[in-house]
Amino acid sequence: MYSIVDIETTGGVPSNGGITEIAIYVHDGDRVVNEYHTLINPQRPIPFFITNLTGISNAMVASAPTFDEVASTIYEIIADTTFVAHNVNFDFSFVQYFLQQSGYELAIDKLCTVRLSRKIFPGYNSYSLGKICDSLGIELSDRHRAKGDAQATVLLFEKLLMKDRALVIGKK
Repeated sequence: MYSIVDIETTGGVPSNGGITEIAIYVHDGDRVVNEYHTLINPQRPIPFFITNLTGISNAMVASAPTFDEVASTIYEIIADTTFVAHNVNFDFSFVQYFLQQSGYELAIDKLCTVRLSRKIFPGYNSYSLGKICDSLGIELSDRHRAKGDAQATVLLFEKLLMKDRALVIGKK
């Protein structure tokens, strides 16, 4: 099982930032079998440039649950899966950090759709989510929002699974 995850944050470093939104699609290798999405109150102000990028404002997250309030749900969904994300170390570092702050130890395998795309679809000028999706004909709506980016990553992951003749994904 794979958990395809995308988050939005208040900045680039987990110990100095917060998660403002998370989307998780659990995939069994053939299709999505479960999904979870929520805004999260990061308990800190969202910088103006982040609001401009994501559209997520302080007002939007004011009544959203804190990470601690959703940590058990997130952990339960992803604990027995392989964590998949576009630029996986970014998303994983935040989720792992905040789960640890909530008392959960996340020790699972990771797959990066950027690295997999470079191996399975070589020769593109850019492997950013927007560019690789455009190159592969994947619709990407609601850009820089967790749900939209995660949905596009699901479609990218499915294309990677279909084209993985060398079994790169199985080898991780």
